[in-house]
Amino acid sequence: MQILTQLVFSGIALGMIYAVIAFGYQLTFSTSDTLNFGQGEALMLGALVGLTLVTRFNLNYWLMVPLVCLFGALQGAVVERIGVRPAIKIKSEFGWIMSTIALGIIFKNVAENIWGRDDLRFPSPLPESPLKLLGANVMPMEILVVVGAVLMMLAVEIFNRRSIYGRAVVATFNDRDAAKLMGINTGLVITFSYAMSSLTAAFAGVLIAPLTLTGATMGAVLGLKAFAVAIIGGLTSGMGIIVGGIILGIAETTTGFYISTGYKDVPGLVLLLIVLAVKPAGLFGKTAIKKV
Repeated sequence: MQILTQLVFSGIALGMIYAVIAFGYQLTFSTSDTLNFGQGEALMLGALVGLTLVTRFNLNYWLMVPLVCLFGALQGAVVERIGVRPAIKIKSEFGWIMSTIALGIIFKNVAENIWGRDDLRFPSPLPESPLKLLGANVMPMEILVVVGAVLMMLAVEIFNRRSIYGRAVVATFNDRDAAKLMGINTGLVITFSYAMSSLTAAFAGVLIAPLTLTGATMGAVLGLKAFAVAIIGGLTSGMGIIVGGIILGIAETTTGFYISTGYKDVPGLVLLLIVLAVKPAGLFGKTAIKKV
């Protein structure tokens, strides 16, 4: 029972990382019906930039985090301007897919040339000795991951609901054409959503980096799994993304321990196939009705 509790705690921490990245997918989909398939590379760049600030410039971890978030926002805005906006302008349904994938590959190659191909260790800002929680050993960094992920998603939700700029995002989400007629600069809103998307991914990068190795290849798998979480939970539901992330995280940790680490990716993919077959909009998603 103690081992199972520990696996559940580790799965929740892993799942919340998936949820934060998947939350970035939701931000762009809600305003432009597009997805940034370079989201994993935004996480990778955030982790590597954070590592450089901490190790080479001796910057405190807590001071480094807002700088990495700012870097992530700028990177996301660049992706939208270069890869997504031209495709939206010419109403290309698939142009943004190839553009974001291409930019992701470019960012990965740039990272390999700057930081190398070897995985690097990110120093932990918290003690590495585990804490006892309900009889299980839990790393302090795992607790920080869960708390940080929840706070990030709550901050975005509060911004959307309470600020005038957030309401512009919500209006664009509800009806982009109507929002444009009301004087809202929907193009700027879409740029902002991409900036926030990459910001959340970069934030997730510096959260997870002390728990794993940091390198140019770390983002690809995390981005893909986060996309699976977004589909499982529903691209229109914040709660669904959190639930989907926790389900996938726990499924991976328990499968890896009780069956084999070689099969830990299987349950999530099986669940993805089942959800797509039974409820394509996701467990908590709503099926969109388009006027024709």
